Amino acid sequence: MGLYAAAAAVLAGVESRQGSLKGLVYSSNFQNLKQLYALVCETQRYSAVLDAVIASAGLLRAEKKLRPHLAKVLVYELLLGKGFRGGGGRWKALLGRHQARLKAELARLKVHRGVSRNEDLLQESSRPGQAYQVPRFVRVNTLKTRPEDAIDYFKRQGFSYQGRASSLEDLRALKGQHFLLDPLLPELLVFPAQTDLHEHPLYRAGHLILQDKASCLPAMLLSPPPGSHVIDACAAPGNKTSYIAALLKNQGKIFAFDQDAKRLAAMATLVARAGVSCCELAEKDFLTVSPSDQRYSQVQYILLDPSCSGSGMLSRQLEEHGEGTPSKERLQALAGFQQRALCHALRFPSLQRLVYSTCSLCQEENEDVVQEALQHNSGTFRLAPVLPTWPHRGLSTFPGSEHCLRASPETTLTGGFFIAVFERAEVPSPTDRCNGSRTSQPSPKEKEKTQSSSWCQHAAKHIGTECPTASRTMLTVGTLLFWEGKMMSWHSVSLTGPSPTSHEFFASQIKGKLTSMTDHSFIFNDISKNNLTFILKISATLTGTQSVVGSPSLPVPVQREHGQMCSHTEATPGCLRRGPGYRPAVELR
Repeated sequence: MGLYAAAAAVLAGVESRQGSLKGLVYSSNFQNLKQLYALVCETQRYSAVLDAVIASAGLLRAEKKLRPHLAKVLVYELLLGKGFRGGGGRWKALLGRHQARLKAELARLKVHRGVSRNEDLLQESSRPGQAYQVPRFVRVNTLKTRPEDAIDYFKRQGFSYQGRASSLEDLRALKGQHFLLDPLLPELLVFPAQTDLHEHPLYRAGHLILQDKASCLPAMLLSPPPGSHVIDACAAPGNKTSYIAALLKNQGKIFAFDQDAKRLAAMATLVARAGVSCCELAEKDFLTVSPSDQRYSQVQYILLDPSCSGSGMLSRQLEEHGEGTPSKERLQALAGFQQRALCHALRFPSLQRLVYSTCSLCQEENEDVVQEALQHNSGTFRLAPVLPTWPHRGLSTFPGSEHCLRASPETTLTGGFFIAVFERAEVPSPTDRCNGSRTSQPSPKEKEKTQSSSWCQHAAKHIGTECPTASRTMLTVGTLLFWEGKMMSWHSVSLTGPSPTSHEFFASQIKGKLTSMTDHSFIFNDISKNNLTFILKISATLTGTQSVVGSPSLPVPVQREHGQMCSHTEATPGCLRRGPGYRPAVELR
């Protein structure tokens, strides 16, 4: 099926309410979905104008075999679009017989309405508004090229590079052939609104990804380091997946799920063109993926961008023409699915960080879903405070909602979007906390333990390991973080075993991590006074001595959030010390 026939089929499907415009585009068999989507959107926008011109020119009376929707697409391309692409074939010849009459009728309509531009013919609701004020964001695919190389390419094409933007006003002022580097994302280029790069050679070769800035934020905030295992739970069409792969530098593993076969096929084409080699695509409902499956035992990062109402999408008025705000029933159904998907994602045992995002503006799909998930996982997961200078925050519907991010054309010059970043706040429990039961507020002792476990997670993330699962039916005497001088590396061991157990059991756990029994510095955490004697016995088994430096009541310093490490003489809160010269809470030498 050719471009014009495919566009006509989508328009007919939208009119008969067979689905949304975007859904019908993705379910088509047309190869260039971006091209098809752009043509259908513009034809739909000028629908009333095209109907008037076609009727006045008598086109359908003269060409009885020409279907109305196809006629509308062809007339748009002839009068308002870029002309017939690829020669136009028989359609160009057919419309050529009526070209003079069609142009005359368009001119007559302008005179009748007292306007001179095509856009002035549009009804107020269809005129370029917020969608056309938003700049064209272009992400440089760092799997294939560097931002500076892409900038040089555009400069050689006659574009004028204006450097890194310093404010939203810089983006609003863009016009002509000028472009900027985004102030937040170092691989995001910004062009004036309506800049069309669908036929650009760098885009066609996969060096550029046409992706709105708000859509880039979830992967950027997930920020998995190279080598990580990541789940993209509702992955199609694949732009976010390709960005995750770029952040991973194709090192690690992405498990990408989507249950729509046609969308997944289109995604396979996109990720292949982008040079993604670390992604495993699966036609599967994420809710059927078992968190206990060993294939996902190392997954520490999950991106969840579930199906939503799309109320924040810039093309919303075109995709669901005239429907307005989603119905209460639809919002309830969507929110129910979103809550189940989020709750399911939080059950993965090694999960450390999850980004939940939607392209919806509705509280029911955003803050309400997040609040429910937090209540079901109280003390286990919390909202991470991200991008403190971002101007648009979550609605004030629950304590901590200010950690959520919102985006809109008015406040951030992007599409409408919502993002919440979950991070683990304590060592995971085997108990399923996502079964709908509410948990009580933690006691002061539980809060202290949560903070201490969070220290372990921060430290473990820095040294490239993790804090092992500590079952509540097990005996936990502490968490050991130790520096091995010979290997110049940190190790982490959660001192957890069946109760009752002996100190030899824990000593054997530690020995299993060592390459030699010399040149070590041991740091114990989460140690109560009752367990100090037990720790001394472990020390004696490991080193032959029970020497302990420090006090178990002294707070254990943690790594600073931005990764700075303290000097050997510094002993201030917010630091994780490496090597000799510092005495942590309980240190065995």
